[in-house]
Amino acid sequence: MSESLLCRETALLEFNRRVLAQAEDERVPLLERLRFVCIVSSNLDEFFEVRVALLKRLIKTAPYQPLQTGELPHEVLNRVRHQARTLINEQYALFQKLLPLLRDEGIVFYKRNEWSDAQRKWIEDYFHREIKPVLTPVGLDPSHPFPKTLNKSLNFAVELSGKDAFGRASDMAILQAPRILPRLVRLPDELCDGHQGLVFLSSIMHEHIQTMFLGMEVKGFHQFRLTRDSELTVGEDDLKNLRTAIQGELHERQYGSGVRLEVATKCPAHVTDFLLEQFQLTEADLYRVDGPVNLVRLMSVPEMVDRPDLCFPNDTPSTPKSLRQPENLLDTIRAGDVLLYHPYQSFQPVVDFIRRAAVDPDVVAIKMTIYRTGKKSDLIRALIAAALAGKEVTVVVELMARFDEEANVTWASQLEDAGALVVYGVFGYKVHAKMALIVRRENGILKRYAHLGTGNYHQGTSRIYTDFGLLTANDEITSDVNDLFIQITGLGQAGELKKLYQSPFSLHSMVMHSIEQEIQAAQEGKPAKIIAKMNSLLEPQVIQALYRASQAGVQVDLIVRGMCALRPQVTGLSENIRVRSIIGKQLEHARVYYFYHHGAEDVYIASADWMARNFFSRIETCIPIQTPALKQRIIDEGLSLALKDNSQAWEMLSDGSYQRVSCHANEPMINMQESLWDKYRVNAKKSYRKKS
Repeated sequence: MSESLLCRETALLEFNRRVLAQAEDERVPLLERLRFVCIVSSNLDEFFEVRVALLKRLIKTAPYQPLQTGELPHEVLNRVRHQARTLINEQYALFQKLLPLLRDEGIVFYKRNEWSDAQRKWIEDYFHREIKPVLTPVGLDPSHPFPKTLNKSLNFAVELSGKDAFGRASDMAILQAPRILPRLVRLPDELCDGHQGLVFLSSIMHEHIQTMFLGMEVKGFHQFRLTRDSELTVGEDDLKNLRTAIQGELHERQYGSGVRLEVATKCPAHVTDFLLEQFQLTEADLYRVDGPVNLVRLMSVPEMVDRPDLCFPNDTPSTPKSLRQPENLLDTIRAGDVLLYHPYQSFQPVVDFIRRAAVDPDVVAIKMTIYRTGKKSDLIRALIAAALAGKEVTVVVELMARFDEEANVTWASQLEDAGALVVYGVFGYKVHAKMALIVRRENGILKRYAHLGTGNYHQGTSRIYTDFGLLTANDEITSDVNDLFIQITGLGQAGELKKLYQSPFSLHSMVMHSIEQEIQAAQEGKPAKIIAKMNSLLEPQVIQALYRASQAGVQVDLIVRGMCALRPQVTGLSENIRVRSIIGKQLEHARVYYFYHHGAEDVYIASADWMARNFFSRIETCIPIQTPALKQRIIDEGLSLALKDNSQAWEMLSDGSYQRVSCHANEPMINMQESLWDKYRVNAKKSYRKKS
């Protein structure tokens, strides 16, 4: 194993351990603790669908090819299976611990043996009215082979004895719970003695499963869930139409190779052995859980019950005074760059930026990249309206945005129908840059305005993710943005940009050069400092350069929310490097790079993490922040505050584990996210952490 690089799969599981710690934190509102348990399940689903699936493929195709750490694929897989199983056991133990706490607050998950007569009667009626009509059990016999099981669907293995009306005998049936059915059912309040009552769909089906197999004996009813390999395999050789190819692949994703089988703890061995055989899995792929096999569906509980006091405060982001009148938006941007820090500051000005352009008679063209937008998007609707109004609308849609492909395919079709020019980027290079450009005729000449950011054009995640966005009319920056669009949509060599850096051409070399610049300053006895904030740090060349910087005496502070393959605080290697992770109410998503540069303090915001894919196989943008006041805001609010946090911060140890930063006696508690909400929220109120 490499002494200097950590395993990315282990790093990802460590991140989820930090997320799970939020569910253990008694300072966090109770329903939010439940939500964090669910987030871990969602993250682990993707971990198995992508990372574990990749390791299993590598074991088949390149079993002796060492990974980045020097380990072989099977070695990593064996270790992460054990680590994942330990994490899942801890997660379900915590879930079981939260249930009585929720009950104490009047939120009750009723078990079958707890149902009152009135509840039982209501549930029976609900089953026959809402559930039974859409169920289709499949009895296994020569005419009915084991059915195809959808990825991550809830299913039941039903053990039977006896014969049916046709004289058929089968000892097993498979029943899939249709995805249209809610996994939790809210009971009428009048049946719950003042409580807010919930019942699991699996409990309702278990209670009434006998009605699906009249004349036969149901001997067992066991929930299971299969996670499948979800990687799309669109290849360039036989590709004629990317959108059509992806639409076909999206269907096949539901039936990829199995990678994990989840069952309830009490599921008997003969049933799990049968299921593992059907899915061509081994005992190592089996995960027994003490509770529902899909905790992700419990994410809806906070919305199903009326207890806002058990949730995070519903903060309202502020809007800079200069941006509150959308009709004056371009005047404000023309007067000087505008920096927005979401979600503390509203995403609405970005929406208004495109909306106003769509109806402005002087705007002649709009260009925009789409990576993730969600199924409902005012931005896309504005682009459609602009195209219908006859403006030149160009949209670069990334069809390969993982797990957002279906939404992007739909938007691409609607945009094309409206008359927009839709392109899918460059095959083999995901367009991950977040940029929009407006071209407007002013006083007889064309003037450009741009938005560039660290996050997606997704109104939903803009309320959850922390991101920086820059609105600018700077001629050099907007010219660069225009050149990037031409480069993506057309053909030709990459020209030299005036201000921006881009992947896959200049960003990696800029980062490496900037690190070397700090190394040289330190070697000359001058002040040298690097601070970087990102989601993941994995790229080996950058990591080795940071090690050299540490050895030269450069102080390196890294704020990495998720995966980090760098080992900090190793004597002789990285004792001048500190790595911390901020985990809280908001998901830290902004990418910010800071280099001291002889006091010039170069500050950049970017769409790229420091990963090989971001540097070499994606189209990314990196923007220098030159306005002194905006630069200082990013340093103070995005970097320095994160380094002072002693409430939500975790320090990384040299072995890749993390310990929570504690607030010492007589030391003020600093919570980065709540400090920013206190600064920016409308009608600021004290936070839950300040009360604790």
